[in-house]
Amino acid sequence: MAKVEIAPLRNWDDFCPGLERFARPDTRDLAKSNNRVVSNLLYYQTNYLVLAISVFVVVGCLHPVSMFMGAAVVASVFIGSVWAGENKAIIKNFKKENPALFVFLGMVVSYFLMSLFGGVMVFLHGILLPLILIFAHASLRLRNMKNKLENKMESAGLKKSLMGIILEALGQQEENLNKIQDFLESKLKE
Repeated sequence: MAKVEIAPLRNWDDFCPGLERFARPDTRDLAKSNNRVVSNLLYYQTNYLVLAISVFVVVGCLHPVSMFMGAAVVASVFIGSVWAGENKAIIKNFKKENPALFVFLGMVVSYFLMSLFGGVMVFLHGILLPLILIFAHASLRLRNMKNKLENKMESAGLKKSLMGIILEALGQQEENLNKIQDFLESKLKE
């Protein structure tokens, strides 16, 4: 198994080029759109981390106690869902069959727990705002040749990154998405 590597920080011209490198995702082909998101998450993971930390720090400076509470709740739900997904057969099967719904339910549980403790708006601004920005960029940014090559190396097991480990824990591996896409394409050709 390859050791975990930290992806390089991509330069600004690659991360946010002109509008010609952004396009609306194809909503008719969800496997292809999901593949684009996963690929961009893997390729730009360090840039996304810098973006998330920047927003987190700004909101955290404004509301430190609420941000700490929100971070603790989200981390607890994430760790609990990953543990349950690995150790409980029913949840493991659900995660395998519905990976996007599994992630969505984790977000809903986090939101519900935050509403019990108060500070929902701080949670939304400090934690979900970076996630929304990251998802929007990953959905809209077209992949380039370097992006595709890096992702093939990760899916082949030649490289391992922190984002790859997180996506694998959430059931969002690119190889599973490619299998789904190949299956759908073969069925369309028949």
